[in-house]
Amino acid sequence: MRAVDPDKVETPIGYVDLQRVRSNAKKIASYCKEHGLNWRPHIKTHKSREIARLQIDAGATGITVATLREAEVMSTVTEDLLLAYPPVGDLKLKRLIQLPHELDLKVALDSAQVLKPLAAACASAERQVGILIERDVGLGRVGVQRVEDVIQLADLAQELDGVDFRGIMFYPGQIRMAEVDQDAHVREVAALVEEMTVALAKAGFVPDIVSGGSTPTLWRSHNYSGITEIRSGSSVFFDLEALRVGVASHDDLAYTVLATVVSTAVHGGAVVDAGSKALSKEVRSAEGDYGVLFDRAEVTVKTLNEEHGVLDLSRTDWEPRIGDQVRIIPNHVCVSVNLQDSLLAQDGDTHVMLNLEGKGRSLWVEESLLNPH
Repeated sequence: MRAVDPDKVETPIGYVDLQRVRSNAKKIASYCKEHGLNWRPHIKTHKSREIARLQIDAGATGITVATLREAEVMSTVTEDLLLAYPPVGDLKLKRLIQLPHELDLKVALDSAQVLKPLAAACASAERQVGILIERDVGLGRVGVQRVEDVIQLADLAQELDGVDFRGIMFYPGQIRMAEVDQDAHVREVAALVEEMTVALAKAGFVPDIVSGGSTPTLWRSHNYSGITEIRSGSSVFFDLEALRVGVASHDDLAYTVLATVVSTAVHGGAVVDAGSKALSKEVRSAEGDYGVLFDRAEVTVKTLNEEHGVLDLSRTDWEPRIGDQVRIIPNHVCVSVNLQDSLLAQDGDTHVMLNLEGKGRSLWVEESLLNPH
């Protein structure tokens, strides 16, 4: 991290409160310890080695990644990685087997078509990779549909050289309603998870890892029967969705987008320089807005163009002036972070720049290796 003068940093830019990041990480680690769970945060939210180190220091037992770039970067932070995305194609498999051999690497998948080439690549590289079988628990995105399919893939993983069956994975991403309304939905997912673990045990496959959870159900993760670890990622920062769901308070919000007012010409609104290329044009609530001001909850972002964010001033007596700076809480923090070149972070009285080493798709090589002198 390099110290900077925040007044000399151009907007829009993602803005991080590192003290709140540490507090969030500490709370999650404490919750996991209380319930006998491991915390393997998904770093797709922040893509930063520095933030990953804070999570490890707080008690995270490993890291979850979605891309090979993220895996390459995070292999310098931890030796315990889960690639929670099926690696399809020779290019991805080549990168995967080139990851450090000392890694305890696990891969989540839901088909023999992914498992067999992965096993062959690992066997040819004389390495072992753990396999987590993913089951769909209601989101309808990926994951096998029947417990019989889980057992069949577990059996195949045990037969093939280069891989070992390590456990199962699930993601209850369909549960995004208010925390107080989640009971029945959590019970449905818990029943499916229990069905899997019981059936696997009867078939002779006792999973070492049952990986699940989500940020909207973060504080209810222990209600998923048999779960051993949670992968909640956005909880290190939280966002407007988390605030509205009820899993975070305003004091937990560690990420905003710093923006500057550039126009007040149209009555009833003001335009800031944070558009869809800084906030993302993702609606995650019935309100239909794209964010809200950090210190003025009555002011929302009602319209987004690529470089323009239009603030709705109809419910406030605040009269912004051109040049004023505001902080916007985005609907979905993960997408907003991915739109930034780097992040401006406050740590007490100091401001620093955070690099996003995991961003992008290209092969990552540590700078010290490229410039040894």
